Amino acid sequence: MQTMSTTSVRFDPSASPAGTKRAKRSRPETRHPAPPRRWVLRVAVVVAAAGLVLTLVSGIGVETGGEWSAPGGPAIFVGSLTGLVGMYLALLMVLLVSRIPAVERVLGQDGLVRWHKWLSPWPLSLIGLHAVFIVIGYAEAAKSGLWSQLGTLVSSYPDMLAATVGLALMAFAGIVSIRAIRSRLRRETWWVIHLYLYLALALSFAHVLALGPSFVGHPLTQVLWSLAWLATAGSVIGFRIVLPIVRSLRYGLTVREVRVEAPGVVSVICAGRGVERMAISGGQFFEWRFLARDLWWQAHPYSVSALPRPPYLRMTVKTVGDHSAAVARLRPGTRVMVEGPYGAFTRDASQRRRTVLVAGGIGLTALRALLEDLPPGSQPVVVVRVNKPEEFVFRSEVTELVRHRKGTVHEVVGDRHKVRLDAKVLATMVPDIRQRDVFICGPIGFVEGVVAMAHRLGVHRSAIHYEEFGF
Repeated sequence: MQTMSTTSVRFDPSASPAGTKRAKRSRPETRHPAPPRRWVLRVAVVVAAAGLVLTLVSGIGVETGGEWSAPGGPAIFVGSLTGLVGMYLALLMVLLVSRIPAVERVLGQDGLVRWHKWLSPWPLSLIGLHAVFIVIGYAEAAKSGLWSQLGTLVSSYPDMLAATVGLALMAFAGIVSIRAIRSRLRRETWWVIHLYLYLALALSFAHVLALGPSFVGHPLTQVLWSLAWLATAGSVIGFRIVLPIVRSLRYGLTVREVRVEAPGVVSVICAGRGVERMAISGGQFFEWRFLARDLWWQAHPYSVSALPRPPYLRMTVKTVGDHSAAVARLRPGTRVMVEGPYGAFTRDASQRRRTVLVAGGIGLTALRALLEDLPPGSQPVVVVRVNKPEEFVFRSEVTELVRHRKGTVHEVVGDRHKVRLDAKVLATMVPDIRQRDVFICGPIGFVEGVVAMAHRLGVHRSAIHYEEFGF
């Protein structure tokens, strides 16, 4: 594959401490983001827990003895309470993926997604139980059959048809979230399905205000919940749409060159204004949206493979899917929008003075930028696992960055079944691994394997940091 540009961009990727004094004077200093404020996460957890307690209290407090003893009363109560808690947890689930900057800086997108995945079965299950118990309770009260009562609820009660459609959309999203199904979907398909969850929640909210026992006749509760919904929607719109647009317009990034780094691996070098003000750490990534045909409507996460070198910003991808293959065909001049930077896979996560960086294949791109962010004399050990020598992208850059920091590079080259990287090999390469932070990046299976090795070698859980590449 040939590069699409006719002239080569001079992108100096060496670490600034290794550069010449003249280069230091002529190049603006890249802005490093403020360290994550870990107390923000503790406050967020306390606020979320307090909200859950208030939700339970409001659901239980409206129940009277007469309503409980009436036909269908217990089922209606359980249905109302499960629906109320389910909707509250659904709001939290949406907030987790709104990427509130102060929280994202602590957990990183991977952490937010893990919390989102852990939380997601609960609201979906509780809202499903809500529907089942409400139908049972109303059927008992009306002395009718379940299917007959379901038809009456959907056709006669306000906003129930929209809520039923919303529930069906939630159930569909829950089914395709099963790992065996999700692994067979394209990322773009998964993204579109997740958009329907927002629609499902919007369709469900109106019937809650119109019919929920905690809301009917309780205007203050209605106002508070409406504000909570508006704040959640505002977070998503503000942090996922408005902020990226503002930042993209500020930087004005365009593609300058698409450069082949290795077989199936290309770097996209973008140019813009004020990129030194991006406040990005090595190891972070952007959601990249290229305003080209068939690409403009979707954004994909790619790590930067070097800190900004004004006016240039570089990211590197392996062409393994439809989107990354299309990225390799981008033409110079294509406008670029970015969302981020995201990720807690940075030097701020370090617990110790020294580090070991373990890369599997294209996972080296994030670690190469992280390596650049480490201080001089930090003595990093870099372990690179590839199948073929030519897959070690940026070999000269990594070697120079490690040399300047008085570290060591180890290459593990060959078929993974024949040339193994196991705990014994890792301990030989890094005898003092227990006294280091371990940063791991690569495909999911590779990362899981190295994390397990680090545990077996006695590395404390808090000193293991990883970023997985894959859907």
